[in-house]
Order: sequence, then structure tokens, then C-alpha cells
Amino acid sequence: MRAKASDMHTKDCVKVAVRVRPFNKRERDAGSRCIISLVSTSISIQDPRDCHNRRSFCFDYAYWSHSGFTRDHTGLFVPEEPGGRYADQDSVFQDLGVGILENSLQGYNATLLAYGQTGSGKSYSMVGYGPNKGLVPKLCDRLFEAIRENQENRQCQVFFSMLEIYNEQVVDLLFRGSRTAGGLRVREELQRGFYVEGLRKIPCENALQVEQLMEQGTRTRTTAATQMNANSSRSHMLIILQLKQIFSKESITKQSNINLVDLAGSERQRSSGSEADRLKEGTAINLSLTTLGNVISALADVAVGKKVVHIPYRDSVLTKLLQSALGGNSRTVMIATLSPADICYEESLSTLRYAERAKRIQNRAVVNESPTERLVKELKAENARLMQKLSRMDQEGRRASDESKELRQLLTQNELQIRAIQTLWEQNLQEALKDWEQQYASITQERRMMQMYPYILNINEDAQLSGVVKLFIQEGDWGIGLCDSSPRSISIKGLGIQERHAVFRNEQRRVTLTPVMGSKVIVNGNTVYETIELQHLDRLILGSNCTYLFIGYPSERGGKDWSRYDYDYFQSELAAAEGIHLGESNTGSNQTDPSLLAVFYDYIKLMPMVAEANQMSQELSKGVEFKLEIKNLALSDSRGHDLQKDVVVRVTSAGSKQVWMWSKAKFINRKFLMEEVYQHFKAEQPENTRVEELPCVVLPRDKDPFWDPVEPLLLGSAHLWLQSLAFRIPLEEQLEVLGSEGTEEAILQAQLVPCTSNGLPLGEDDILIDPSEILGRRLDFQLVLDQCCGVCWIREAHNRGIQISFRVFDCSEPLYTPAVWHNINPLLDHRVQFTSLQTSQSLLDYLQSSAVVLELWGLQEGCTHMNSSLEAVRMTAEGVFIIDMSGPSQAA
Repeated sequence: MRAKASDMHTKDCVKVAVRVRPFNKRERDAGSRCIISLVSTSISIQDPRDCHNRRSFCFDYAYWSHSGFTRDHTGLFVPEEPGGRYADQDSVFQDLGVGILENSLQGYNATLLAYGQTGSGKSYSMVGYGPNKGLVPKLCDRLFEAIRENQENRQCQVFFSMLEIYNEQVVDLLFRGSRTAGGLRVREELQRGFYVEGLRKIPCENALQVEQLMEQGTRTRTTAATQMNANSSRSHMLIILQLKQIFSKESITKQSNINLVDLAGSERQRSSGSEADRLKEGTAINLSLTTLGNVISALADVAVGKKVVHIPYRDSVLTKLLQSALGGNSRTVMIATLSPADICYEESLSTLRYAERAKRIQNRAVVNESPTERLVKELKAENARLMQKLSRMDQEGRRASDESKELRQLLTQNELQIRAIQTLWEQNLQEALKDWEQQYASITQERRMMQMYPYILNINEDAQLSGVVKLFIQEGDWGIGLCDSSPRSISIKGLGIQERHAVFRNEQRRVTLTPVMGSKVIVNGNTVYETIELQHLDRLILGSNCTYLFIGYPSERGGKDWSRYDYDYFQSELAAAEGIHLGESNTGSNQTDPSLLAVFYDYIKLMPMVAEANQMSQELSKGVEFKLEIKNLALSDSRGHDLQKDVVVRVTSAGSKQVWMWSKAKFINRKFLMEEVYQHFKAEQPENTRVEELPCVVLPRDKDPFWDPVEPLLLGSAHLWLQSLAFRIPLEEQLEVLGSEGTEEAILQAQLVPCTSNGLPLGEDDILIDPSEILGRRLDFQLVLDQCCGVCWIREAHNRGIQISFRVFDCSEPLYTPAVWHNINPLLDHRVQFTSLQTSQSLLDYLQSSAVVLELWGLQEGCTHMNSSLEAVRMTAEGVFIIDMSGPSQAA
């Protein structure tokens, strides 16, 4: 199953490991099937749509963590049977962590990259949770063990840094002061390569201190994510452990960096080719992963002997900082994590291909000497030579010579330079230590207060960031909002948070929450306008999407586990308040319908994003409203079968009444662009500017993410069943045009009229008792659309119009009625004749079991009419549309 750990430091190829995780709740609910199999270090993935399409890959390490495990009394996941195939956290560490540690102790740089789609288990493998510690904490434990065991032979210092890369900006997660606009700068030096200027390095004495620093960094990361509306799956986290070893006997100093990189989620972002606004793979969220893929591809080509002119390290911040890890001075391991579910096939296959390319990269690792140490050593050596020369000159009696003065000046300058280097190093260490002591005191104080007071706990989309921020509610009244300088206030930041958003009152061990007028407060899925008493484990949403769990007094907590109240729980609660629930199968069983489940999870994923988009629109005075809808929720095809459902976002301009319908992919991309506009705009405003004081943001239309060229919108559809035509009986109907979610959009008056070849209606004598009598014979009929009544689309805005589209049997292109404008009850008076020259069994079956789907399209100012394309349509000389082109070959 695995290669030997000792092999890792005998070669410089990038080692690649793949790990397959268990199904998560979402996949179990959807009835997912496992499509991944693993034998030794070979892994296979099967296309769920084609059982014969199976791809195989071979890696250095392969871990089966999908099944065959149990949880022991300590909460540790272990194999069900001794020697079972389940790979636990310790197995992964023995293979990957031990090699990285050995490399570092030998003086080599070492890098571990975790890659995979969001939710595939990257963070679990890297950090873990509870007793199931991941690679990072296990590595730290063993590192300090090794330092303690070798204290006699060498002196060791460990420095810890933690940074995040989001939107091409570098954030120091250990720095508590005000942030530099645009993030920290990435610079380049000949000796050091790329480095982050001003990155805080904290000296650490034990693994517990590293763990506490990681906790502090995660807290900073969470706060930033709340303020910038950036989920952790869209950012990279980099932990740097710098090990400095001084071997006094050999007079050698070795310095090595251990880079532990949790890469952003690697979702394949899809976009329909018909969309005018294709999802931009090059936007800053994906730029670094895309560039990393390009770098890996180029290095893989170099490894197999291809001529590569350029390796694009400089195209993103991430690849600059990982240059030594990829093709440079580092021994590197990548762990690629996979979901085995059939619904994640494309993402898992993409991850495997990415990992396969990385396997071919070759690095050139060397033992490192510290540049600072080397410079000090050279200066001291030079001073020793100068002292010897001066000593000889003294003995020769040439003390006052010009050469002697010059040597003494040079000696003094070297001493000053040595002292300056050492002083600067000490100052930096003292600053870092002072900052850490303050952070540690804050963490210690927080743990004491958890046992004294109720508090609210942050809930994040990434489980690793949930439960990090704790805001305590002490006795008395406490305002919560942006007011960070006010006494008796709890400061939070985020979209839609007012200066004073709400008031907590803690009195006689009862906690109440009172919203301030105009602020958005949701408790347990319901909007709250008046004072409400909070109960332990109540769910709070403040503003657009600041989600918190209320934790009561210690006496109220008991042993109840709050982990089930995750981010999805909050959004599901909101969706339920809107009437959107998990779909159940039509059989009446309790099993969730998998087709509806995927739509439901898409819906709850987009809910907070839509709330944030609405808030940005409000603050930027764009007058654009976003609303989630489920496409085809209540619609069916020509045979009455449910259409495939999907989540779309309805976008409405309050001023012009223009409406757009954006796909999920398009909305996600546009929201990212909105955030860029919003953050740039907010950065230009004076501090403490209230929302109502913000000016209107005017952008050119081609650069305004809130605007789109207008297009016709599908408002709904009606079914006109064709069975009467099989008996040559005329039909006149008043049809309900139902919108996507089942609302009545209009009433449509329509007719089916069996007729002669020249369009005259048939009489009662032409009615058939047995429909099979028309097989092989000519059949003519007319579809008549008389009038549309009570069109809601036009009632909302009288400058709108409508068209109706339909297609019959084997018509390859839809046909459209002429556009009608400005009338709630438009007269259509549209008549189309169809003919089958020799009626086939296929057409007869179609007439007896199907309907013509009449689609109502909404027109708005600025959009073009839809025209029937007649290029692929056959017509008679009289202008009659010919259907059933197969004719005799299908006749009975």
C-alpha cells in the first residue's frame, strides 16, 4: 500500500500521496455510490455514467480512509480489524511526516502541499480534529521531541509563521495590528529567493505553543473571512516552521524551512457555453491554482526532457512563495484528497490528473546555511585577519601609518555591522515574543471567561474555522455592532452590520437580544423585530451572514454536543422558513430524493451569497435586488415528466424594472466581481461612514457586475395535450401558464383544429373511433393561439411584452408567435398548420401520450424579439409545416 518512509530523502522527485475519505452527510443523503477503488499504490476511478470507462493512476502512497474503521473510547478512528486496510492519521504521518521531519533535521527545506476540492479532507489530513491529530500537530510534537533528545549535540531554535493568500494578497495571521492595504509585499533576493517582507516569526519552545499560535492564526483568519466575505475554501493557508540548528563542535549552522500548505478548494467551475458571461478561470480566486497547475505542467515537461522556455512562477503570489518547493531547493510531498462519491466524479478525476503531473517534478535540494549566520561568520573571519595584520604592524613599529589607520577603521566598521545584525535580530525576536505573550494572555483570559459567562460562538462554512471566535456577554447591557471604541460594546464586522446593530442584556442569569431598528437579526431561522430571550444553542444571524451559536451559562450546557449546528444547519433553517425543504421521494418513504437533494444544497449554499450581494447593492446604491429561485420546480416536459431542477438567481433593477436570470455559475462569478468593486469603494471612504451617507457608485456598463444586456426571460409554460388529434376531434382549452415554482403567470386560450390540406376544419363525420386508421395516411391540424389573459409580467411593468414558443413532434427548432407589447390581455390571433404526409406509428404514439409545451417568454425594453428559424424546417408550397419526416418506414 505504501512506499518506505526512508526512500523519501534519497530522491528529489516530488512525492505524491492520495487519500480517499468517507462519505459525508450530504453524500449519504444523496445515496451516493463509491466509484474509487484502491490496490496497493494504484487507484482507479470509474465514470458513473459509463461503467466501462475506468481510469487508473499510480502514486508513491495511496491511503484508503473510506471504510473499515471504528471509533475507540477516546474518539480516535482506528481500523475495525488489526491489520485492516483503513489508513488512520498515524499511518499517514509515518509515511509523510517522518520523512519531512528527517529532511528538516538534516538541513533540507521540506514542503507538504494538500490539494483537493473543498470538503475532500485536506484540513482533516493537515490539522485533524479532536484526538485525531493531523500531520501538522504530529510533526510539531515529533520535532520538539527530536530537539529534546539531541540537546547535547546541538542548540535548536524553532520559529513559527502563519499566513494566508486570498485574492493575491498576503495576510500575516499572527499580526494583530492594523493591516497594510493590499497585504504584505512579496520581495525577491538572490540568496533567499521570494520572501514575504515583514512576516512575523514567533520563537517557539514546545509543541503546545505552536498549537496555541495555530489557534490564534485561525482566529485571525476567521475574523478576516467574516469581514471580507471570503470563505476559507477560497484562500490558501501556509504554515512555516523555521528550524535553526547550531552544532558547536563542528561550528556549523543549518537552517531549514518546513512549509505546510493547505491549498484552496480545487472545484472545477463550470459555465454553459451559451452564457454571455462565462466564468473567468483567471479571476484572482482561481488564478493561483491555475498558475500552480501551469507551473507543475511546465516542470513535468522539463523532467521528461521537453524544452520549456518559461516556468510561470511570477504569475501568482502562491507560486512565487512555492518556487523552492517546486523545482527548487526543497524536498516536497503532495497529498491529494478525494471524495469517492459518484456526484464528485469530475472534481476527483481532475485532482488525480493534477497529482499525476506533480509526480514527475524533480527538485534540487541542498543543505541550507543561514545567510545572516554566513555573513556574521565572514565578518568575524575578516576581523581575525585584520587583527593579525595589525599585530604584525605593531611589532614592526608602524602604528601611525596610513595603512594602520585604514585597517582599524575597517575593523570598527565590521564590528558595528556585526553588532547591528545581531541587534536587529534580537529586536525582531523581542517584538515577536512580546506580541505572542499578549496573544497568549488573551487566550488564557478567554478560557477563564468561558467558565463564567454565556457567549456567542462563530459558525463558519469551513468546520476548521467554526467555534474560533467567542464573544462574551457579561452582566448588564452590551451593544453589538461596528462600535469598537464604545464602552460596553461587542465589536463585530461584516456586511449589513450597523454601528449599533442589537443589544444583549444579561440580567439575573437570563440573556435577551433586542434588535436596533433597521438592523437584520434572525434567530433560529426567523427574523426578529422585538426583544427575545435566548436559550442555550439558539442560532443567530446578524446582518447579511454573520452566523453565531449562543452558548448559555455553564450550568445550562450539560453534555449536549453543539457540533451538529454547523453552517449547513443554519442555512437549512433559513430555507425552511422560506418554505424550501429537503425533497422526499414520491413513494412516500422517508428517503430523500437525490435529484432534489443536490438542488437543496445548492440553494442553501447560495442563500448567504445572495444576502451579501443584496447588501452590497444597497450600500453601493445600485438599486438591484437578487432572489433565489428553483428552475423547473413545478414544470414538466411534453410527456408530463419532471424537468431537471436547478438553482438560478433572479436579478431585478428597481428603477428600470429590467429582469435577468443568472445561472449559479454566473452569479458566483459576478458576486466575486461585486466584492472587488465593493472593497475598492469602501477603502476610499472615510472611517465610520454610515451606509446612508455613502455616495452612489457609477460604473461603465461593460464593467458593472450588477448589470447585463437584457434578454427574453422564460416566464412559464402550459401543456396542450394532443390526444384528441388521434381521433381527429377539435379541442379548445383555457390553459394555466405556470411559472417555474408553480405560480400562475397567465391564462392562455388555445385550440387544436383537425383540418384538410387546404386548412378547412373537419366535420363530425371525420372523427375516428380507432386512431390506428390514420396510419400511413395524411394528417393535418392547426394550432391556434387566440389570446393571453392576465399576464403578470406586463401587470408589473407596462413597458414589457410577450412571445410564445412551441415545437411539435420532430421540429428541430422552436416556433415563435409575433411579439405583443404593453397589454395585460394581449390578443395573439396566431394560427399554424402542421401536416404528416404519411402518419407513422411514432407520431401516433406521440399524439396519444404527449402535449405541446407552450412556453411564455417575457420581453423587456432593449431586448430583441425571438424569431423562428426556418432553415431546417420542411414546408409545403402552401406554407404548411411538415412533421413526421420518417413517414413510411415507421408506419404499421
